[in-house]
Amino acid sequence: MTHASTPPIAGHLLIECLIEQGVERAWGVPGESYLAALDGFHAHRDRIRFITCRHEGGASFMAEAEGKLTGRPGVLFVTRGPGATNATVGIHTAFQDSTPMVVFIGDVASSMRDREAFQEVDFRVFLGPSTQGFAKRVERIDDARRMPEYVARAFATAMNGRPGPVVLVLPEDMLTQPVDARPLPRVAPVQYQSEPQRLLHLREQLLKSKQPLVIAGGPGWTPEAAQALQRFAERWQLPVANAFRFQDTFDNHHALYAGDVGIAINPRLAERVQSADLLLVVGPRLGEMTTGGYTLIEAPVPKQQLVHIHPDPQELGRVYQADLALCATMPGAAAMLDALPAPGEVPWQAWAQAAHADYLANLQPQPLPGPIDMPAIVATLQQHLPADTVVTNGAGNFASWVHRFWRYHGIAKGHKTQLAPTSGAMGYGVPAGIGASIATGRTVFTIAGDGDFLMNGQELATAVQHGGKSIIVLLNNSSYGTIRMHQEREYPTHVSGTPLANPDFVALARAYGWAGERVTRTAEFEPALLAALGRDDVGTLIEVMLSEDVITTRATLDSIRQKALAAQGNS
Repeated sequence: MTHASTPPIAGHLLIECLIEQGVERAWGVPGESYLAALDGFHAHRDRIRFITCRHEGGASFMAEAEGKLTGRPGVLFVTRGPGATNATVGIHTAFQDSTPMVVFIGDVASSMRDREAFQEVDFRVFLGPSTQGFAKRVERIDDARRMPEYVARAFATAMNGRPGPVVLVLPEDMLTQPVDARPLPRVAPVQYQSEPQRLLHLREQLLKSKQPLVIAGGPGWTPEAAQALQRFAERWQLPVANAFRFQDTFDNHHALYAGDVGIAINPRLAERVQSADLLLVVGPRLGEMTTGGYTLIEAPVPKQQLVHIHPDPQELGRVYQADLALCATMPGAAAMLDALPAPGEVPWQAWAQAAHADYLANLQPQPLPGPIDMPAIVATLQQHLPADTVVTNGAGNFASWVHRFWRYHGIAKGHKTQLAPTSGAMGYGVPAGIGASIATGRTVFTIAGDGDFLMNGQELATAVQHGGKSIIVLLNNSSYGTIRMHQEREYPTHVSGTPLANPDFVALARAYGWAGERVTRTAEFEPALLAALGRDDVGTLIEVMLSEDVITTRATLDSIRQKALAAQGNS
């Protein structure tokens, strides 16, 4: 006598759907609202890993980092209520950074809904899509039989158009239902480009230009697309700048590279953006940071001729009225540009050469006081770390040392190498670096501030548990330095809320199972770095004791304060 096999429960089917989508790992903090899904991870533990993180904020940054690195959605699991609210920092980062991400939230049982049950939140209201929201789409799966449909749609939505986060809400009782369904096939991102006849208009605009500038960035770049962009720039001899925190889009060593258009922009490049007669913007959505607060490129109608290429038609024309708007993915856009015939010669070669010369001149540091020479430390890192090193940072003035002095080899060399939040989220760099290490096995360098590190430093435990390692250079100035800088500009000598009483970071790192070193002079850094590179099994935190007076790559707190006081005296 034979018995029919019992259908699997929906929680197991969910994990099978993820495996079919090519997911190798999911990040999260376990919760009782999705125990059936956790059991599905156990059932399929030879094919997919659940990476146990220490806080949902750290987990969300790890998932976002994987989405940035791979172009396919990073996957996050959190529980209802506080678990989901903790995770919103990474979901918002994925939204503003246009990073593909799929978030699964365990929820109250269907029979308890709308009673303000324990930890109940209306996620469609809380995370629902808007022009300035958290997610592209929020859906609840009430019928377990439709699980494959919802998961496949979530992956397609996360990747296509302007990439971003998609949230699927999982009622606890739904996950335990027996279900006879099979996963749908893996979803591939749609690649598209604008109609060929519009290229004629682009070519005409280029041929009329005297001072063109390309600004490249945004999501969706592949090595092949970056290589095609480089060929296009070479044939047309166009200077190329990278958008804010997309500095790996175009090779920083290339003779046509003009620098990055973002926070603490090279003043010469800012002038060049404003004086360009044609801006060819390939990929970025032209947010506040890339446009200098909408002053370098005025909204809604720029003074420069604007050609804007973006993968989402809803983004084109939303803020800027372009002279030519082209809807294309980055592979489609790059192939389109690569096929554009170039003239025998162009009138802007001197302009392009000067743009690169300005970039090289900006690499020469200003003298700053104290025993720590940060440009020299960045140069030492660049000398010893592999070219495909993943570089991560959160938000704070500490990141400006890397933004100005690190030279990315670019995605065209085969890998994305920069993970940084355009959303300005503090606490991003440490978990993003750990996530990158676990996901890729590549060398990872994270630059962090003391305040930034303490927001997600607990994820060092995640790294030890799951085999991740990174080299964290922690700049300790005992201050929320960026806010202190703004205080000195606006309210000089009125220090409030910004001083920090810090732990012993070296001892803290060692308590987690990491190596820890402290550097008080520049000469101590290289031996510490070489020791870190020699450790195969553990990550290393190198604490650099930096004077709070050395607040930016160009100025000290004292000089900022004196300038502000002088201005007040003259007012």
